[in-house]
Amino acid sequence: MKNNTYQLKASMWVNLPLDETYAFFDKAQNLQKITPEHLSFKILTPGHITMQTGTVIDYITTIAGFPMRWTSCIQEYDAPHRFIDTQLKGPYSYWHHEHRFEEHEGGTLITDYVHYLLPMGIFGRIAHALFVKKQLHTIFSYRNQKVCEIFDAPLDRTTLEFS
Repeated sequence: MKNNTYQLKASMWVNLPLDETYAFFDKAQNLQKITPEHLSFKILTPGHITMQTGTVIDYITTIAGFPMRWTSCIQEYDAPHRFIDTQLKGPYSYWHHEHRFEEHEGGTLITDYVHYLLPMGIFGRIAHALFVKKQLHTIFSYRNQKVCEIFDAPLDRTTLEFS
């Protein structure tokens, strides 16, 4: 982990077994289902993507109206409990996203831990304060909402925190 990174923690609970819940997140193409439409998110990696340590996935998304390529790599893969993706190429100077899945109260607790850093020093910090933090809040709030819809889960069992 790099020093001075921003941190985001999002969690939600779904009333499904761990294996069934994980199976949804184990399919890279499902990321498009839980990403806001205004981001025009599309996976560019051709064919079937097998999630495992070392898998590289290319995307294109729209940020502030501009198309942006994003390449991520699965750094760690421990199904059905967790996987970590990191950005190899994209808008952040550092992006480390851990996805955790735990049996909890007869269902599954899904927790995302994101550590990220913006480029351009002080200008990156200003951009974070002005719009990046809000944009990430919108994206992860939408994600929580869509996952709750897909799994018929209570929205009131979701949280989103920044530090």
